[in-house]
Amino acid sequence: MLTVEQVVASHKANLETLFGLTNKAFEGVEKIVELNLTASKAALAEANAHTQSMLSVKDAQELLALQSGLLQPLVEKTAAYSRHLYDIATSTSAEFSKNLEGQTADAQKKFMGLVDSAAKNAPAGSESAVAIMKSSVAAANNALESVQKAVKQATEMAEANFNSVAATATNATKQAAKKR
Repeated sequence: MLTVEQVVASHKANLETLFGLTNKAFEGVEKIVELNLTASKAALAEANAHTQSMLSVKDAQELLALQSGLLQPLVEKTAAYSRHLYDIATSTSAEFSKNLEGQTADAQKKFMGLVDSAAKNAPAGSESAVAIMKSSVAAANNALESVQKAVKQATEMAEANFNSVAATATNATKQAAKKR
């Protein structure tokens, strides 16, 4: 059975994990706020420069050239911003996943220890019940590992798709700009 010290140690470890994850979440939010402030400052400076350029335009053709020259850098900056935002979200998510996997492995090991301890103290004739319980735990562990692998593969596929879409959008904008 569990002792008071084991319960206290478990709660302490859970609190440390909670505070660690909370700190990681705040770090992610801080990075997003920093990214947004940097992007806002850059957008404001570019808007000022663009306004100054527009005020110095002398004819319609020069205005059209100025406007068409803005499209490609805007798409590239938007793609870079999206990529940076995605990287922040991915790294924060990876920290959570890594921690969750560690916690899950530790919980599985502790639970198996409890099952083994219960099996040792089980009355005679309960071997088949203990075997069924161990088999059920092993099946649950295998199912959990399968889900974790599927989530990891889905995340990798989503990242590859994101990179592909970003590259396609940037290339399409470059091609459109060249045709003008």
